[in-house]
Amino acid sequence: MIPPAAAKTFDELTLGHGVGLEDLIDRDALSEMVKSFYELLGVPLRIFSEDGKLLADAADQNPLYAYLNSAKAGRVALSDIAGKVKNLALGEDGLASYPCPTGESYVVAAIQYDGKRMGRMILGPFVSPSDAVPTRVLLTLDPALEASRLQELFLELPRAESEAVLKLVRHLQRTLDLLLFSGHRALLTSNMHLASVRESFRELEDKNDKLQTAFDRLKELDRLKSNFLATVSHELRTPLTSIIGYSEMLVEGLAGEMTAEQREFVQTIRDKGEQLLQLIKGLLDLSKLESGTMSLRKSQTDILTVLRDVAQTMSPTARKKEVEIIVDVERGLPLMWADSERLRQVFLNLTENAIKFTPPSGRVTLSARITAVDASNPEEAGGLVILSARRTAIEFRVADTGIGIPEAERSRVFDAFYQVDSSSTREAGGTGLGLSIVRRLIDGHDGTVRITDNTPKGAVFVVTIPVKRATIG
Repeated sequence: MIPPAAAKTFDELTLGHGVGLEDLIDRDALSEMVKSFYELLGVPLRIFSEDGKLLADAADQNPLYAYLNSAKAGRVALSDIAGKVKNLALGEDGLASYPCPTGESYVVAAIQYDGKRMGRMILGPFVSPSDAVPTRVLLTLDPALEASRLQELFLELPRAESEAVLKLVRHLQRTLDLLLFSGHRALLTSNMHLASVRESFRELEDKNDKLQTAFDRLKELDRLKSNFLATVSHELRTPLTSIIGYSEMLVEGLAGEMTAEQREFVQTIRDKGEQLLQLIKGLLDLSKLESGTMSLRKSQTDILTVLRDVAQTMSPTARKKEVEIIVDVERGLPLMWADSERLRQVFLNLTENAIKFTPPSGRVTLSARITAVDASNPEEAGGLVILSARRTAIEFRVADTGIGIPEAERSRVFDAFYQVDSSSTREAGGTGLGLSIVRRLIDGHDGTVRITDNTPKGAVFVVTIPVKRATIG
């Protein structure tokens, strides 16, 4: 079965059903052409579509017909003339003449294009220049009409030789043929363009539907993945806690004295259990953040206390690696509306990451200062562009003197499980979850995080968080 759009285009190519004269010629241009021919010969000219719709008309008011219309018999005669002329059967050459009983004449010609009849033109009424006396039918049409007045008005009718009118008709037909060809070409060009646009739009709709289906499927898979991680992590944590607990009891000698080698083995079991527990906690946090089930308990938070606690917690790790930790907090910082425990988690992850990639004798600096964010800039304001123009914020920096992060990798390090060095021989361990959790927790505080170079070497994680919660109004 041919699609509707293709069938319509086929009809337009073959001038099939639905394509008429008015579709191929501009009405204004047609009217101007008809008027110019009327001015040339003086014979009234009307053009009708194939279904009888008047498309163009050029004629002055006919005084004779106006006078005839004032009498009942005259009106009946005019109605009869109009009906016969409009429905006149045309010959094989597409022409027909109608001599009225009242003395005037009409010429009717078909308008054809590409083998299809598109309409007809009617020229008249007119009389021969040699006709000086009206017919007896006209003079005796109605007793209410004066013969002298009819004689006078008859002489005012347009005058033309039949041969001249036929020449005009043939010229009109050739002119219309050119106009129809031009209009047909323009119509085809326009409709082919529209058909191309419709097809392109349909293809876009199909692709959008497929993309939406794929997107919905990916969302569902992501939800299932998060649920799977949460369930597995929760189920793993319970037996792992028991493993760590029993290994601690063995190390403390509650089950009897152990040799040094046995103690070392059990200590290794405990350490690896702790690493695995941290991984499971990270997976749980990530799944909660992705599913939106992790709630932030915000309150007025002292930033200096949080950073000092982070530095103290990470001090043993830093000393073991011979890395110095420095806390540099600007005086007079206001309290921040934040979840202190989650902020502590953010800076613990960033500090641990910095220590991990800093060589011995290096330095990690935790700093904080007052700043402001531009709410009209989504990158600074976390997309809160409808809020006030400037908002007070605190800018945190975790800077190290380590190996740094290549610029091409900086946008990807916040992806879950992503490692800059993903080879099996990489020196630094880790799961690749820490920075992903960091970014989500900062997003939950309406903040931003970015990475810059630490001249002359190393990397700086810059965290900007508004001091107070966002308010509208």
